[in-house]
Amino acid sequence: MKMKKMMMMAAVAASLVACGGGGGRPQFGDNEYPVVTVGTSSADMQTVYPASIKGVQDVEIRPKATGFLVQINVKEGQAVSAGQTLFVIDNETAQAQVRQAQAAVNTAQQQVNTAQLTADNAKKLHESKVIGDFELQTSQNTLESAKAQLAQAKAALASAQEALSYCYVKSPASGVVGTLPFKKGALVSASNALTTVANISSMDVYFSVTEKEAMRLSQSGLGSLPAVKLQLADGSIYPHEGKVTRMSGVIDAGTGSVQLIATFANPERQLKSGATGNIIIPRQNTSAIIVPQMCVMEVQNKKFVYILGKDNKVKYTEIKVDPQNDGNNYVVTDGLKVGDKYVTNGVTKLNDGMEIKPITPERYQQKIDEQAKAMTAGEIVSAVSKK
Repeated sequence: MKMKKMMMMAAVAASLVACGGGGGRPQFGDNEYPVVTVGTSSADMQTVYPASIKGVQDVEIRPKATGFLVQINVKEGQAVSAGQTLFVIDNETAQAQVRQAQAAVNTAQQQVNTAQLTADNAKKLHESKVIGDFELQTSQNTLESAKAQLAQAKAALASAQEALSYCYVKSPASGVVGTLPFKKGALVSASNALTTVANISSMDVYFSVTEKEAMRLSQSGLGSLPAVKLQLADGSIYPHEGKVTRMSGVIDAGTGSVQLIATFANPERQLKSGATGNIIIPRQNTSAIIVPQMCVMEVQNKKFVYILGKDNKVKYTEIKVDPQNDGNNYVVTDGLKVGDKYVTNGVTKLNDGMEIKPITPERYQQKIDEQAKAMTAGEIVSAVSKK
């Protein structure tokens, strides 16, 4: 029974403390309010930016040849290496053109061989005074013409071979295959993207900061930034930290923002190109002014506290806080300075200019405990039920 009473007393004390924060204050019978003097402390903070994730190299695969797909050698999500054949386009016509060009090279080569023999023979006859200069020059001209025709035939062969190679669509880089929008038998051309190969061994994460923040970073250098974290779409934190490596040299005229890129290793291939998330940049403030959220009143998106003056009268004062918080405390950026005194509990019962009797939070808690002990059983039940 004694234990049960103690538990009830604890519940009542907790109820009274809660009332001191947002719903009023215990009735002490006097005008006492807990007051704290502003000091500084160290605060671990973070700034969060929406981000998009891309592979270090995302390459659209487009064919140079036009024709029907006869082979698809990969699957979506498959890892491929540079130079690997991904698709084959119908190439019967291209192969025939290569054979025709090869035959033309062979014919031209024979003509060169014949012209060479004729020129060599004419040279010997000229040395023996059997033929004149005209005949010698004519044979040499014929040889040069045959060589030119051979060079032309070889160029045509190279062009035909290159056209044939276009029918074998290869990966220009190592990476992972994206979606495959076309099926075997589809007619494709250079206007069609057959797939995307993304190099995801490491990932670039794009996010934007304000122009003011970009100017500060330009002055201090990207190297001054700590390692950053990546929050994935499901809310989890990616296990590998990243580093901000690049900053755009252009300010977006529409948003006034500057794009930054952080690079993350992706050994487990957990990150996918095209995904979204949040970049988290940690910050440490060694001289932060921290106040509990329970002593801050919010009116129309503005935040206020009651500051105690020298005449023990409270002043309703607006403060500005860092947008990032831990859910329990605010980091004040303006409106409070070291040495100021503010009311921590019972702020909803205060009015601007009201005179109070300041006490310490410890004394405030002591009075709560004393009041809880003095309550009757009926008052205890009533206090808990109101809670």
